[in-house]
Amino acid sequence: MSVPFKPDLMNKVAVVTGGGGVLCGVFAHALAECGASVAVLDLSSKAAEEVAQSIREKGGKAVAYTCSVLEKSELEQVRERIIAELGGIDILINGAGGNSPKATTGTERYEPDCENGFFDLNKEGFGFVFDLNILGTVLPTQVFAKYMVEHGGGCIVNVSSMNAFRPLTKIPAYSAAKAGVSNLTMWLATHFAGCGIRVNAIAPGFFVTRQNKDLLFTPQGEPTPRTGKILAATPMGRFGKPEELVGALLFLCDDNASSFVNGVILPVDGGFSAYSGV
Repeated sequence: MSVPFKPDLMNKVAVVTGGGGVLCGVFAHALAECGASVAVLDLSSKAAEEVAQSIREKGGKAVAYTCSVLEKSELEQVRERIIAELGGIDILINGAGGNSPKATTGTERYEPDCENGFFDLNKEGFGFVFDLNILGTVLPTQVFAKYMVEHGGGCIVNVSSMNAFRPLTKIPAYSAAKAGVSNLTMWLATHFAGCGIRVNAIAPGFFVTRQNKDLLFTPQGEPTPRTGKILAATPMGRFGKPEELVGALLFLCDDNASSFVNGVILPVDGGFSAYSGV
């Protein structure tokens, strides 16, 4: 992978939660290519190690850590290991998040006899989505930003979504949770502004990941009707490629390029948020 520009991240340590996933795995590679030592955090030890190993094979420095972003004690244990093994914490990418089928409606609009309608939404599933996206951003920030505050500052990049600007049908919990991530990003930016910590977020448009692939394509690989609607509402007429998020990420992580950028939610969406549909 070739990054669009290379900020100097030598001697920086970057923590990437959800680092075993498609998008955050690309983030981890990009940060390493710019010289950062990368802590790849994921609930799946296999996924985290695969990304870390791939980075090492390309000459970068990366270590895989297994933990849940919803368990503060696990995060604290990992923090101490990162400090001991990599030397500190300068950048935090809060990439862990996702949706649940238990918080997804079966239809886009209310239908009286629909299974999995709004009135059937599972409380536990809805709560899980909020926990994963909101607490999954709050708890890592509490744990890793504490080191930043004590050692002169740092940079935090959260992952929001187009859903935060306009809710998408069928996924009310995810849409509401990502709106919360955007709001939380602005709150954190204000809260830590005097501590040398900048907090921003990337809001990806539509990218194909392991989580959403089944909603976008049939088992035979054909685009679903939902894909047709998405692409019709995206002026560039296609899905994004994971590497197309890298420029925004590196810009926000570069203390020279974005030194006065704080509390911003940066869309990377092929024009989706700009298009009215007419």
